[in-house]
Formats: sequence, structure tokens, C-alpha cells
Amino acid sequence: MTYARIKDKPKKLLALTGLTRTEFDDLLEAFNKVSTPKTKLTQLGKPRQRKAGGGRKATLRLNEDRLLFILVYLKTYPLQEIMGELFGMEVSKVNEWLHRLLPLVREALDELGVMPERDAQAFVKAQAQRSAGRVVIIDGTERRRQRPKSPEKQALHYSGKKKTQTDKNLVIAEKKTKRVNYLSQTYAGTAHDKKIAEHENIAYTKDTILYQDTGFQGYQPNVARLRQPKKSRVGAN
Repeated sequence: MTYARIKDKPKKLLALTGLTRTEFDDLLEAFNKVSTPKTKLTQLGKPRQRKAGGGRKATLRLNEDRLLFILVYLKTYPLQEIMGELFGMEVSKVNEWLHRLLPLVREALDELGVMPERDAQAFVKAQAQRSAGRVVIIDGTERRRQRPKSPEKQALHYSGKKKTQTDKNLVIAEKKTKRVNYLSQTYAGTAHDKKIAEHENIAYTKDTILYQDTGFQGYQPNVARLRQPKKSRVGAN
């Protein structure tokens, strides 16, 4: 799989990476900036043993293919064996590329200014700079994790909602643009949305209109307006 093969197939590119071609090319420009000569990855940090051009040809020789590789992994999260089949490399090489490329794609996203805020107190400053950031939605997200061997850890990460072991984060997104502007620290699956929000102590601008679901019942931050559905009574028609 290469970028050249799928860049003119918008549905396939979107399904595999979550990005349109324009979005991919914008990210690629930032990715090229952070991929300095020291991080070209052709030798994976090892001293050169042959003259330039000798030995096996690198599978991911182009930056666009490297970006495609890491985005496919992040979007679909397949087994490394599957990544090896898709991109024609050994599993050990897949692992090496993942460790090398993950920091670079984070740097590229930061270069574009689209990384969500992780500091709960700094979030208010970022929100104040965005005119669309006044109407926001807060929600909890869960993702499956490997089942711990320890019974205590199994109980800690067991989510009654998902019926499996999970990790949980809170996200705050703009209602209009759907852009995620805040991502909380990671908590065990048993953690309650409201308790996480209170523990994070998120700061909002005073003119914020905040939408939240019933999982945040009792969460009352200092905002202009709070929108939350009412819980239905048990047994009510």
C-alpha cells in the first residue's frame, strides 16, 4: 500500500486514514517540517554499514507513505501482522516504524495547531481565542484495553457500560465545528464521568454554553448556561 495508489480514491483514503486528500496533504506538509534529516528513519538510528544506495531498499522510502502507514495504524488499530501484510514488511520492522513515527505525527499535529489541550486550566485560554468555542459538548469516551492479569486491576478497569476492561477519557468538542479542543488524562474504566470532570477541575470562559449528558448529573461548572437532559423516573411511562 502506498499513498500514490490511494490518493485519488477519496472513499478509500477516508476509510483508511480518517482524512480527506486536502487534510492529508496539509498534515503531510507539517510532517515534512518535523521530519528533519536526523529523523529520516532510513537507518532507524543505526550507524551506516554500507555506502549510500547499498543494501535492501527501505519499504517506506517516502514521507507520504510513512504518514499513510502511521495514520492507517491509528485509524484502524490492526494487529502488527496485518500492518506487515499491508505494507510489505516484517512484524519486527512494523514495531520499529511505529515507535519512530508516532512522535513525529504528534509533532506534525502540534505544528498545525490541532492537538487538543491537555491542561484543564489552560483550556480556558485556548477557548477564549476561538469564537466558535463558546458552545461546547463534554462527554466521556471509553476504549478497550488488554485485560489485566491481576483480579484487582481487572475490577478497576471493568466498565459495566461496555462489559469489558476499558480506559476512559473526557473530551470537550465545539458544537459547531465538532473539533475536539480538550482531552483529559486517562482514567480506569470504572471512573464516573462526573467525578473525572470534578477531578480535572476544567476552567471555562464565563460565556460558555455547555452541553452534557446525564452521566454528569450534579456537575455544575461556572458557565453561562448548562444544557442537560432530565433523567426519566424508573417505571415512568
